[in-house]
Amino acid sequence: MLREFKEFITKGNVIELAVAVLIAGAFGGIITSLINDIITPLILAPAMEAAGVSEIAALSYNGIKYGSFLSAIITFLVIAFVLFLIVRSMNRMKKKPEVIIVAPAGPTQEELLTQIRDLLRNRP
Repeated sequence: MLREFKEFITKGNVIELAVAVLIAGAFGGIITSLINDIITPLILAPAMEAAGVSEIAALSYNGIKYGSFLSAIITFLVIAFVLFLIVRSMNRMKKKPEVIIVAPAGPTQEELLTQIRDLLRNRP
């Protein structure tokens, strides 16, 4: 059983998945910082000032904290867009122009038979 587990865990797919999860976690941190530290202050600053709050998480209405929800939606949209760009560029890199190789036109069947006939006639 330990051997089977070792084979399973060392397969390429499992290791690639683990690396992807770790990179996604780091990428999520970068995107969260981008949203909280750059996009939210730039885009939502006027709305937050009008509401009298300094952080998006403090936005609420009758106890409903919709500021955190707005931040989560913005984060999701940015991550989805970046992933779309990555997948799109990977798909473009994978696509290679289709090359059709055309064999040179050779003799027809009749021409081959004529050549064979002529060779057989010229035999000693």
